[in-house]
This record gives sequence, C-alpha cells and structure tokens, in this order.
Amino acid sequence: MNDRRMDLYPNRKQYLFLQSRTRHTAYGGARGGGKSWVIRVKAVMDAGDHGRPDAFSEGIKICIIRRTLTDLIKNHLAPLKNMTNGIAIYNQNEKKFTFKNGATIQLMYCDNDNDADHFQGIEFDEIFIEEATQLKPEWLTIIATSCRGVNNFPHRVYYTCNPGGPGHEHIKRLFVDRIYKENENPEDYSFIQAMVTDNKILMERSPEYVTFLQNLPPKLRDAWLYGSWQIWSGQYFSDFVFDPDHLTDGLWTHVIDPIERIPKHWTLYRGFDWGSYRPFSVGWYAVDEEGIMYRFKELYGVQKSGGESLANEGVQWPSEKVFRKIYEIEQTDPNLKGREIIGIADKAIFQKESTGISIADTAAECGVYFQPSDSSRLAGWEQCRIRLQFDKRGVPRFYVTSNCKEFIRTIPLLQHDKHDGEDIDTEGEDHIADEWRYVCMRNLIKAQIETPQYEPAYGADPLNMFGGSA
Repeated sequence: MNDRRMDLYPNRKQYLFLQSRTRHTAYGGARGGGKSWVIRVKAVMDAGDHGRPDAFSEGIKICIIRRTLTDLIKNHLAPLKNMTNGIAIYNQNEKKFTFKNGATIQLMYCDNDNDADHFQGIEFDEIFIEEATQLKPEWLTIIATSCRGVNNFPHRVYYTCNPGGPGHEHIKRLFVDRIYKENENPEDYSFIQAMVTDNKILMERSPEYVTFLQNLPPKLRDAWLYGSWQIWSGQYFSDFVFDPDHLTDGLWTHVIDPIERIPKHWTLYRGFDWGSYRPFSVGWYAVDEEGIMYRFKELYGVQKSGGESLANEGVQWPSEKVFRKIYEIEQTDPNLKGREIIGIADKAIFQKESTGISIADTAAECGVYFQPSDSSRLAGWEQCRIRLQFDKRGVPRFYVTSNCKEFIRTIPLLQHDKHDGEDIDTEGEDHIADEWRYVCMRNLIKAQIETPQYEPAYGADPLNMFGGSA
C-alpha cells in the first residue's frame, strides 16, 4: 500500500479501529490484516488533529512501540517519513517526529526489563503497541501506565496482535475471553478481529499470500489465517487438543468431563512442584490398566486475601499450609480418601534448608509423603508429548478433566526455549508442566509406531472408560 496518500480508504475493520473510543483497543488476530498501516495512519491523523472532533492535538505525545529496534525501523520508519513529508520533522537521534503544532510521534522499543523500566518516568497521551503479544505481560502493564497526562486529549492505548508469544494470555484474557480483575473495567476494552480477507488490497495484489496461509499445517493455519487464539507458532505442546470447539483432523479432545468414580484398581499419583516466589502446583493423576493417564484434580497457585486459590495473585502460601491443604483434600475427596497415593516431587524439595529441615520433611510432618522424581527435562517433555499422541482409533494416552482449569490454561501457553528448542522456556508459567513431567517419568511409555490416519468419529465415549463398577 502507498502510505504517501492519506486519502486511501481503510477497510471496514481498519475504519472501526480508527473510530474506536475505548481506553484500550486491540486490533488483529490473524496475519495480513493491515495492522501496521492503520497504526501509522491513526498516529499521524491524531498528531495533526485530523478526523477527531473530540481531540485537541497541540503538543500531544504519541508513542509507537515494537519489541526490537530493528523491527521498529524496518516496519515504520520509512513509511512514516513518506507520510509526514512536509508536515513533520524527524530527529534521528531521538527517533521522534515533531509536527508544526508541537505534537510528536516517538518510536520506542521494549526488549527487556530495563527497556520496560524506561517507561515508568515518561508520559504519553496515546500509545500504539505493535505485535503486543511479543511483549511480556508485566512490560505491557508498565507501558500502559505511562499513558497519562493532565491535558484534555483522550488518553488511549492501542494494541495490534497475533496469537502466540509471551503476552498471548494477557491479551487473550483482556480482549478475547474478556475476563477482568477487580480494578479493570470491561467497558475500557474492545477487540477488533481482523483477518487477511478483510485486507482487500492485499487480497488483490498478493493472492499467493492467502494461498500460502491456506496451505499451512492445520493448527498453524487456524492461528495465522483464522486468528484462532487456541494454537500458535512456537507453542511447545501443539498436539494438546483442549478446545472442544476446535477439534481438528477428527481427533478426540484431550479434555474430558470430570470423573465421578475412579476404579479401585487404578493407580493414583500426586505430582508436586514447589515455587518459593512463584505458584506451586499439585496435580492428582490416575493410571488405568491400559497405561492411560488421567489428571483429575489440581491445587495451584497462591491465595488471594479472600481465600480463593488463584495463580499469580496475592501472597504465596507457606509450605506448611500447602501440605495441610493437600492432606485435607486427600482425606475428604471420595476418589482419594483411603487410597494409596504415590507422591512424586522435584528432588529440590529434599534438600535441607538453613533450619536443617527440608520441604519434604515439612510435608511428611503434615502426613503428605513424596518420592524424588526423575527430573530429566528433555526426556520428561518427550514422555509428555508421547502421551498426547493419538493411536489409530484417535485415542491418546493422556486425558485431563475439565475441572483442571489451570492445566488447560497454562499448558497451551508454554513456548520453546529460544536457546534450546527442545526445552521449554522457563520464563513461562511452567509449574504445572513440571509436576506433570515428574509423574510421566514415573510411568514411561513408548511412542506410537504407526502414524494414524484419522476419520472424524464424534459422539461416543472412545474408551467407554467409566462404565461398570469400581
């Protein structure tokens, strides 16, 4: 597209973005939706006081942000110079465009914690964060708080995004799932889903790009072409089929209904991973006579002031409280009470602390016992992957019940490590994955020999797994 002309008509989705009046607006969801173009157009329009009767732009400060300086220059610098030729002056050292009315457009990047800290002491009236899912949630929060000031210009933050990346869940929660915390107002957030089919100019000039997207592997195609937030490039456990509305290739979803009665002859396990300053995770598993594993119950995270257990919020439970809660659950839950439970935990909890007592000792004092796990990371992740594989019937060797919401939430978010593609990025929320890995390493299985050819087979229980008596 030719950015020299400001009279190019936006498509319908771009027009909605230009007209949005919410405090936070996200745009995108798929590749090729014209995100970069609409950011530049809106920034230049607002800086020049074009097209917004509610705005007074004299002296306002606008910021366009990407994760790296290279991407920022590659995607925005030359087009912005073309668009602002004759109406703004560019300062190379400051990476800033200054308009005749004193308004500015600043180009900035955020690639690490130090970059994010720079935003704490500055103010902008309007912020555009491109590819927002590539930034960490805490960075996005810091940047958003710098959108403030005492003038009459409406302070707003605009995000463009595709599924995937460190900020995936943060953006998905706010704009797709619309799940809000107490201090977040739902009316402040709007999401405009834009796909390549909305970008008529791209469709006309580069039809081969659409063909490229259509020919991608099914799960990557769902993310890039259809904007699915359930799967994306870089996802570590991409074989985890967790959304019943997005069953692909005729496979059964790994998520099943809660199990009312676990047969007595199944073996029970308790996986545990401890985080001193990050969420702890407890998962209860059952393994049937065929070696199929079921995660049927969990306890995860930290405690809010009101007593609700929730990840990443509030104050960390002390270890004794965690183990007393585990003991209480195992004495009251019908599927656990009176049963032998094999506890598996990271070797680290058996190390003596300065008091001479280990975390495992504290657990034992509360009546909760563990054995040290085989903590091999790559072998463990391979066991997790193998369990997710489907056989010729479309049946995997691992299921998770729908009440294990934190497993279903966190496992799809895990990314490949940037330096070791075979490992998981430990900056992600990986405590649940770790305790799952410990239990899988206690129950080693072999990979499926044949690659199955699937036919859709919905409607019946593939295993008839819970019929009969316990």
